[in-house]
Amino acid sequence: MKKNQIIILENRGLVLVQDVEAKGFLQNIISNNIDKVNKFNSIFSAILTPQGKYLYEFFIIKSEGGYLLDCHIEIKDDLIKHLSKYKLRSKIEIRDLSSSHAVGIISKDKFKEIQTELNSKEKTILYRKSPCFMDSRSSSLGARILSSLENLHLTIKKLNLKIIDKSHYLELSHKEGIPAEGVKNLQNNLFALESNFEELNAIDFKKGCYVGQENTARMKLKNKLRKRILPITSNKPLKISDEIKFNDQVVGKVLISDKYAFALIKLFEPEFKEFSSQNLKVKESDIQILIPSYLKL
Repeated sequence: MKKNQIIILENRGLVLVQDVEAKGFLQNIISNNIDKVNKFNSIFSAILTPQGKYLYEFFIIKSEGGYLLDCHIEIKDDLIKHLSKYKLRSKIEIRDLSSSHAVGIISKDKFKEIQTELNSKEKTILYRKSPCFMDSRSSSLGARILSSLENLHLTIKKLNLKIIDKSHYLELSHKEGIPAEGVKNLQNNLFALESNFEELNAIDFKKGCYVGQENTARMKLKNKLRKRILPITSNKPLKISDEIKFNDQVVGKVLISDKYAFALIKLFEPEFKEFSSQNLKVKESDIQILIPSYLKL
């Protein structure tokens, strides 16, 4: 992605959680630590099932009087319902801002330029009243701008940015091993550590209890990680739940089957190194595993 380009992610939703008990409310259910979130820092986090399985993922950004959750649009409504279920008597308000706001992606270099303009070295900055922050999962994915539609249009004009197709971002995200589409297919199908949430800075093992914390901590402590979600490529269309084989042994299962496919891949029995660089099979399809830069496999 070039310095003066921007990608508008139309597949993102924005949820506002605000009021006096918003901080404590989120802290009790998210996998990361809400204490890390302030006007200078944003985080990536998740909500897990009680068993520690993947349920929702999102960025958390400080806003006036509360927090913004930048999530995939396909899980936005379910996320709001889930948060409302935990609300009970908590003094919080949950609002859907998706129709009036948008998420833009700019390059790391452009973000640094804006930092210089504002004389700031912070990872989250406010530019023309819009929070702009580096992607904490991977700096290769650049920075995100959360803005009202009207303000984003003026920001694009002021920064002299050219809008490019979102496929550039989807391809890069896939290469980096970070699902940007089809995330709803992951729900209840893998554990937090299998989702690479530790490497993507979505889990704080030092914070207090949260939903799914017990199993997640146990898997970490006892080194029980046996599988990981990894990006794959195929020469033919795939289907969700397709089995990936190496020498007639099942070594994985397809979880996201579109152009930017992902699969839950075994790390042992057989050893990952035995087949990771080999040509694998899904029926008549040839499969290759891509290894993200943040993993040492």
